[in-house]
Amino acid sequence: MVENKQIIFKSNQELMVESEKKKYRKVIVKRVFFIIASVVMMFVLVGVALAFGSADITFLEAYSAVFARAFPNLFHTSPLADTVVWTLRLPRILLTIFAGAVLAMSGCTSQTVLRNPIATPYTLGVSAGAGLGAALGIILGTGLGNGDFVVIGNAFVFSLIPLVVILLLVKRRGASPETMILAGIAMVYIFNACTTILQYFAEANAVSATVFWLVGDLSRAAWYQLPYVLVAFVVGFGVNLWLAWDITAMQLGDDTAKSLGVEADRTRRVSLVVACLSTAVVVAFTGAIGFVCLVAPHICRAFVGQNQRVLIISSALVGSILLLVADIVARRFMAPVVLPVGAITAFLGGPLLLYLLIKRKSNR
Repeated sequence: MVENKQIIFKSNQELMVESEKKKYRKVIVKRVFFIIASVVMMFVLVGVALAFGSADITFLEAYSAVFARAFPNLFHTSPLADTVVWTLRLPRILLTIFAGAVLAMSGCTSQTVLRNPIATPYTLGVSAGAGLGAALGIILGTGLGNGDFVVIGNAFVFSLIPLVVILLLVKRRGASPETMILAGIAMVYIFNACTTILQYFAEANAVSATVFWLVGDLSRAAWYQLPYVLVAFVVGFGVNLWLAWDITAMQLGDDTAKSLGVEADRTRRVSLVVACLSTAVVVAFTGAIGFVCLVAPHICRAFVGQNQRVLIISSALVGSILLLVADIVARRFMAPVVLPVGAITAFLGGPLLLYLLIKRKSNR
């Protein structure tokens, strides 16, 4: 009788282990499929973005123009396609890809280490600080830099002010995640008030330019901007992968993470510094393009779960896809008029976020 019970117990254990293995394999397959599908979708969207415009070329002509520079014996292109792709569209598309990836990764990390679904570098005041810096450069014409870098330099430097304030709060007061978010929201109001006052006394053209910058746009994309944004992407991606296990453990709470050997406070500081710095670089060149850093991580969590390493990779891909879609819509919806891409991300991101929230609640 005892032997039969032992046999039954062992068989039940084996069934449970096998069931867990099957569930784990399904999760892995789902994650791999999602990442592969995202890569394929981004490849298709890049071709569409390269092909569509005031001078339409075909999908194949667009990619032939891209590869003809590297493999001239294998790919042939026309002078028109070469000029349109390399001079006009490719810088904008590459900036779109890297900017979307940086924003999505920064939002993903911020939401996890602050344990708040709406926490992003924008919530912490980065975009509002950049907006004030840009407004000073556009309206007053003075700032840190010369030429195009007056606005860019101002936006970058002012976007770092919220980060400095938050780090000082952490150092002197041991601020909790909730305090960091509240401090960021307070700075958003302060910076927005200063920007509004500047606009109130500015000329109409300067106000129009400031509003256009604040919405966020990719029309200013140029080859010289790409190295800066690429460095921000590489550093952010590398640091996030390096800290992935620690950040995943922090989802269980600081006390649990510390019991697992994670230095929660240090990990939070490093993650937020990298997220805010990389976002500041992107915002300085593109303006305050919103909702990508908020929506992309939530989309990915619905498909790949909470594993931070997988989440960072998938968020980077989805962020690029969302911004590519928004840019294509902005250029084609009212062609030849090009809409500001930040307005499109807000228009698409708002309903999508509501849908994700409703779906999450209905699944509980």
